[in-house]
Amino acid sequence: MTTSTRAALIGAAFAAAEHAYAPYSQFRVGAALGFADGSTVSGANVENASYGLSLCAETAAVAAAMNGGARGGLAAIAVVGGRTGPDGEMQPGEAPVMPCGRCRQVLSELALLGGTDPVVWCVSAEEVLEVRLSELLPHAFGPGQLG
Repeated sequence: MTTSTRAALIGAAFAAAEHAYAPYSQFRVGAALGFADGSTVSGANVENASYGLSLCAETAAVAAAMNGGARGGLAAIAVVGGRTGPDGEMQPGEAPVMPCGRCRQVLSELALLGGTDPVVWCVSAEEVLEVRLSELLPHAFGPGQLG
């Protein structure tokens, strides 16, 4: 992945976070998925008063990608997040935002469909942590275990 690709995907994740619905936590998250064909799909977290029904940004992005026909080719993922500041803008935190366990599994399913191990950029105010999805979810459960 090039530096410009990384910057564009992180920018798309920040843009997605602006659309987050986070009235309870005030913590907005945006995720952007980059595909081998150059396409990008993004999503934002959507909270619900019944907290367990909330959707993470990564899950929203994967659902949008799959609803658009994506079945593999996942090359990179960018995840950003932060609290809503007094000016209404998102303020990234000091620690990089990491996908939760559920999101790691959802991302893994999409990656496994195309046999990829995408790079994941987890962003904070000061750094971008770069890891592979397989490092975040070693020994992932997938379609191969079903049958």
